[in-house]
Amino acid sequence: MTEYKKILVLDNEIEANIMEDILQEREIPHIIQSYHVPGYDGVFQFHMGWGHIEASQEHREEILKIYEDVKKSSGDKNQKKGEGKQD
Repeated sequence: MTEYKKILVLDNEIEANIMEDILQEREIPHIIQSYHVPGYDGVFQFHMGWGHIEASQEHREEILKIYEDVKKSSGDKNQKKGEGKQD
């Protein structure tokens, strides 16, 4: 059995959903663990991040690269939305 380790912390549920879709599409075995605890109303997520991805170390670099690409892509979209705005 392959040992899974924490690879990275996710900022929010949107990132989690995007990463889940990509990792499934590429058939990369993983677990996405949310830090949400219902009785604490998201207090852990506020301090620790939304959750994290666990996977085998052999997929670590590929997952980190995918995450970096997702962050760049979302940054590009946010930047384009802000174009034309004046302060």
